[in-house]
Amino acid sequence: MTNTFFEKAYSINCKGNLLDLSQAKVMGIINITPDSFYSASRTINDASILTKVEQMLDDGADIIDLGAYSSRPGAKHISQDEEWERLSKPLELIRKKFPEIVLSVDTFRSSIAKNAVNYFNVDMINDISAGEMDAKMFSTIAELNVPYIIMHMKGNPENMQTNPIYEHLMREVFLYFAKKVETLKSLGVSDIIIDPGFGFGKTIDHNYELLSKLDEFKIFEVPILVGLSRKSMIYKFLNSTPEESLTGTITLNTLALTKGVQILRVHDVKEAFETVCLYNKMKQTMSEIT
Repeated sequence: MTNTFFEKAYSINCKGNLLDLSQAKVMGIINITPDSFYSASRTINDASILTKVEQMLDDGADIIDLGAYSSRPGAKHISQDEEWERLSKPLELIRKKFPEIVLSVDTFRSSIAKNAVNYFNVDMINDISAGEMDAKMFSTIAELNVPYIIMHMKGNPENMQTNPIYEHLMREVFLYFAKKVETLKSLGVSDIIIDPGFGFGKTIDHNYELLSKLDEFKIFEVPILVGLSRKSMIYKFLNSTPEESLTGTITLNTLALTKGVQILRVHDVKEAFETVCLYNKMKQTMSEIT
């Protein structure tokens, strides 16, 4: 009897090294910003950045995702120069101390992506706009030949949560990704990861609809990343705060794993790593008894 509980195995090519996604991986978030929505994630001191990266690696992070542009709702826009000024020194320090780690940069700007890959050997680019905010991003990714995370966002960080409306949420999100994936593949980009964009131009109900139908994204036959960590779909629904949202984050990450996601993007690496370990143990046990 075929066990349909198990998902298709994926891997992504990080500069010649294959990152096996047959078991879910944990991406640790490093925010080099003064205004990210979760205050404990803000890291702007060089020493604290290295300490935080080291702790995340010790706690089980497979990927470190570095971002210098806050994408919280209503976030202040910063220039390209300021974004690179925030990023360049930390990237240099991280690469010097941890030369072998899988390093991702969270940016929607093609010039930042190019500099990060060419100067600091960054392994992948995480773009919240999927090329919508920089027309050169897709061709740049094709040229750089690195894995590319594309996220769905309605609007931009400054206006995305101003009464987001969909005629048919899943149909619109699926059409968005279908066009993006087709275009990227036509440019020769093979390592594509999709992120449904929880909290980016969605109401609480939209977010839970996406979560409930997360397994339907398998139709694209590419890895799926989710960023549920301490988001408003947790703390607004529970009338709490981001600081009080760890339990909710663990719960939703567990549900996402049952839907077949390959990457959890999180602030709390240890808890996410343990969640993945326990989930894998359950899968192993199911395999042994069927």
